[in-house]
Amino acid sequence: MSQKTHLYVLWTTDNPITAEKMVFMYTVNSLVHGWWEAVTLIIWGAPAKLVGEDETVQKMVADALDAGVHVSACKACADQLGVTERLEKLNIEVKYWGIPLTDILKSDQALITL
Repeated sequence: MSQKTHLYVLWTTDNPITAEKMVFMYTVNSLVHGWWEAVTLIIWGAPAKLVGEDETVQKMVADALDAGVHVSACKACADQLGVTERLEKLNIEVKYWGIPLTDILKSDQALITL
């Protein structure tokens, strides 16, 4: 089996401490230190609202993007929470994630869920 090089992080909690001390700390450091070749952060549910409204978290997103983290959000969630336009203005990809997440799971790719 080939070594996995792409990490996906499925972020579903709106706790700002978890955002700072796990989500962004690990995703950014994973690229800075070469632990993973690619990192995709998937914003799903409550954190979409957190990102859309919290300037401190928005700065963490910007720093992650600058470090090379691919940041994407669930479109259904963002639409329902009324933050789609705000997320897009922050350079976050907004798309439907149901099928892509299912593909990640079925293909046994590296996925952290929190």
